Amino acid sequence: MPIAVRWVLVGLITVVALAVALWPRGGAAETGPDHQVQQTAQVSAAQRAAAGLAPCPQPAPGATAAGPLAGLTLDCLADGKPVDLAAALAGKPALLNLWAYWCGPCKEELPDLQLYAQRAGDAITVLTVHSDPQAAAALSMLTDLHITLPGVLDPNASLRTAVRAPGVLPVSVLVRADGSIAEVVVRRFAGVADIADTVAAELGVRA
Repeated sequence: MPIAVRWVLVGLITVVALAVALWPRGGAAETGPDHQVQQTAQVSAAQRAAAGLAPCPQPAPGATAAGPLAGLTLDCLADGKPVDLAAALAGKPALLNLWAYWCGPCKEELPDLQLYAQRAGDAITVLTVHSDPQAAAALSMLTDLHITLPGVLDPNASLRTAVRAPGVLPVSVLVRADGSIAEVVVRRFAGVADIADTVAAELGVRA
């Protein structure tokens, strides 16, 4: 075979190999909207029931959505139903904890948040926000940790964008009753007392 022809064949083989290597594939690392919908759909009713999460807050009659969270709708981890976040939180101070199943400090912080919520009672809404599309992984961790706080799924980190929080976890967003943001806490709380002191200082809720 002539040398020139041989080099042409080598070039064609190389181009084909590169095309195969770069061709888009479905896989676990995908984070596009279609994949996120698929991940949410894969969560069964049995998985949600096993987690035993509290129902997500619902808008009170006549509640008006206001503040930077207005227009943001996320799916409730307990039942998969959409929650109009600003409307559901209207009228009561709230602590929104942004976390993910792969975040070590988040795993340490969640039990303290549950204890704080039990101590505070109805004075404040404590809501977890899973900032990752893997709903099944979120439910599995919450089940293992015996966390029953209400929670929502935020696959696109929309809430973080809305409050202009940095791309780190955990982050806690303290929301006033009128929907405005009192503080974005970019650190892990040191314990229940730290949560109580921070909330008291920023929202006036003492527990």
